[in-house]
Amino acid sequence: MKISAIIFILACTVHSVFALNPIVIKGSKFFDSVTKDQFFIKGVAYQPRGQWSNNSTTDPLTDLKACERDAKLMAELGTNVLRVYEVDPRKNHDACMKAFSDAGIYLLLDIATPHFSVNRRVPEYDIHLYNAYKASVDAFVKYDNLLGFIAGNEVTNDKTNTQASAYVKAALRDIKMYVKKFKSRQVPIGYASNDDEFIRDAIKDYFICGDAESQADFFGLNLYEWCGASSFERSGFKDRTKEFEGYNKPVFLSEYGCNLVTPREFSEVSAIYGPEMTDVWSGGIVYEWTQENNRYGLVKIKPSGEAEALPDYENLKDRIAKTKPKGIKMDAYNDDQKPSPNCPLISENWKASAELPPTPSEGACQCMIENLNCVASDRLSSVPGVTGNNTMGKQLDTMCGVVSCSEISGDAEKGIYGAFSFCSPRDKLSWLYNLKGIEVKKVSPVGFCDYDGFGQLKTPKRSDFSECAKIAPNTDSGYNEESGQSSSSETSKMTYGNPFMTSAIFVLAAFYFM
Repeated sequence: MKISAIIFILACTVHSVFALNPIVIKGSKFFDSVTKDQFFIKGVAYQPRGQWSNNSTTDPLTDLKACERDAKLMAELGTNVLRVYEVDPRKNHDACMKAFSDAGIYLLLDIATPHFSVNRRVPEYDIHLYNAYKASVDAFVKYDNLLGFIAGNEVTNDKTNTQASAYVKAALRDIKMYVKKFKSRQVPIGYASNDDEFIRDAIKDYFICGDAESQADFFGLNLYEWCGASSFERSGFKDRTKEFEGYNKPVFLSEYGCNLVTPREFSEVSAIYGPEMTDVWSGGIVYEWTQENNRYGLVKIKPSGEAEALPDYENLKDRIAKTKPKGIKMDAYNDDQKPSPNCPLISENWKASAELPPTPSEGACQCMIENLNCVASDRLSSVPGVTGNNTMGKQLDTMCGVVSCSEISGDAEKGIYGAFSFCSPRDKLSWLYNLKGIEVKKVSPVGFCDYDGFGQLKTPKRSDFSECAKIAPNTDSGYNEESGQSSSSETSKMTYGNPFMTSAIFVLAAFYFM
């Protein structure tokens, strides 16, 4: 009797953890790994914002009541993917992820968020970002209905900020390696771009050129060219489709749904899932689920918490119901190994080198600090929004005017990056204080580390600068937002390394001792 009960519970555990078949990539297409059917994304962007304050992390996957409400409506719409732009990895998402899984809906998650992302104006990729991205991976890689991660969304959005793409691609490379090395389940990592006429060709090639380890696994295009009663030809969809014909990775519309004409007719749906586009595209994601100030919503959330279906919802539902995209079976698909494109050359419109920034290494930064005799004091403020001479940014700007910043900065156009370019602003300033202090000390042994009270003398713990840059990056999982430091990986390995085995062990143990 006890054995039968254990078998039953194990079966339930398997079902709850692996309720949906993993989606895999072969060539330029997505496939259901079990049925071998081609998988077309019928998605919706999901980031309700009305109930959140401007400074808080908007995490829609923690509100079970809302998730259950929306999962039901999405399933009725024909949705099989939701795209979420921001979550808090410190919170528990089991209940919401199960609600969507039960509704047959996969998650496409942006790991770069408004709080943690490459700044297109002053691009950097540092330890803080690396740890934050790893934390999101740790929190979600265990779920059966995770389709993939997006490492950046429209970071480079015109020809004035293309260097930022080098930093985004470096993060993508490192997260791919992190998942490959430490996670039992391999999840694809991609990028979502806008459609700028001056960079559209370069950016789509840039993210899939170079060595395989740094290539995006898929590419999303946020495309709003089809407005009202347009057509495949007039909208520009035909031109975009032709441009991706030779692409060797899956490509899909990571956002679509122009709202210049309302209510939206969604006449583009018949093209997206019809013969004009399905040979090249793998579906698309409608922007967006809830009605916000931008007026793109499919549903309106009432003060009572109920969701009211808007005309856009009904129109989309009608269009999706009529689509029957014809794919190909995975085993019958001839992956003809389309070659990866050459990386775009540096030009007037493209300034990102194929040489990428290094993987952030906390050990290298710590080693550097332990070699210094002069460091930045706690008097300096690193609080966002604070201005004045005592801010980290102001001091860095000042010091870079008097000593070389080559070891703490990068030039993505030339593909040259300093050994400590990924360290924290405080660590970088400490490097500069010490560098200038060495010069001043030769003339004035007293006060060489003052800097108006912002410098602080210390006794170096080591004297091996040359070894610091050789220290491998920290690949522990977990993230502490307060300190910006990774935590121990032991708990994460137990929790996320193999969710089925973890669940099964606890279930068996509980029954054994009953």
